[in-house]
Amino acid sequence: MKPSTSKPFVSIIIPCRNEEKFISKCLDSIIANDYPKDRLEVFVVDGRSEDSTRQILQSYGDAHEYIALLDNPKKITPCAFNIGIKRAKGEVIILMGAHSTYKADYISKCVSYLHKYNADNVGGVWRIVSRNETRLGKAIAQAMSHPLCVGPTYYRTGVDRPRWVDTVFGGCYKREVFERIGLFNEKLVHSQDMEFNLRLQKAGRKILLVPDIISYYYIRSDFKVFVKHTFVNGVWAIYPIRFANHAPVSWRHLVPLLFVSSLLVTSALSFLSYWFLWLFGLILGSYSILTLYFSLKLAIQKREALYSVTLPVAFSAFHFCYGLGSIWGAIKLLLPVQEKRGKHA
Repeated sequence: MKPSTSKPFVSIIIPCRNEEKFISKCLDSIIANDYPKDRLEVFVVDGRSEDSTRQILQSYGDAHEYIALLDNPKKITPCAFNIGIKRAKGEVIILMGAHSTYKADYISKCVSYLHKYNADNVGGVWRIVSRNETRLGKAIAQAMSHPLCVGPTYYRTGVDRPRWVDTVFGGCYKREVFERIGLFNEKLVHSQDMEFNLRLQKAGRKILLVPDIISYYYIRSDFKVFVKHTFVNGVWAIYPIRFANHAPVSWRHLVPLLFVSSLLVTSALSFLSYWFLWLFGLILGSYSILTLYFSLKLAIQKREALYSVTLPVAFSAFHFCYGLGSIWGAIKLLLPVQEKRGKHA
């Protein structure tokens, strides 16, 4: 078979650590993609996994010469991205996640739209899937693709046509972007993708979201794990100011902080005046009505009566945990630096 030299060479980079449950699904979906394999290299950058992930990756590398395992001794995502980018030889670099699977035309459509629209970064929509099929797990998956939780995060909520946005999941980049903008900030354990895309936009570059580009993300749907992960994300919506001189997020990421802070302040001041007690009740009551409204609406749309009970739990857990995490992130800004790089929170 003749090499497909008319296609740009693509480098895929997948950060990975302790992913024995998901990495095979991810790689199988990439192998099933219709992009010519002679124009493709896949780097799975592993952060010293302690389960069977590395053995799985080695077996894929033995079976497919375009798949390679790289080592990430610092164990955090931005370091994995940078290790892969430095090794990549592709004209196009695609960042992927180990918790996702990809439609068979994912790579080819990313490359096609990157050139068709002269974009600098192209991404698609997330179809969020619960990792465990519990009723609460399904509710978490629904909540995390709903505007009440994620606002105008269009790669989660979906769009009906290609549109310019402020960020996408993963991303398909022109190589020159990294040569001009630089690499990922390795001090950011979380939020590194949003911070990078913010730098990209400030440099006058464009990010395109395309609804025809589809991946399936297996969300953390165990309630305790979801709560912990949400809190950490809240911390890293604020704490990166220490490393990046700005919050690498948009206004929508600050809404839970404002909401929870308003409840804490009005509840504390209610001991001084009934006016603050009334204001506390107004804020909490309005939120409760809004949450119940969207929960009932989704329960009817999805024909799942139990959503009327489980969705309020999922919505509330997200907003309160994210907001409390952001408050803790703000407090951490005032504390001396003591944590080691790689520690999440």
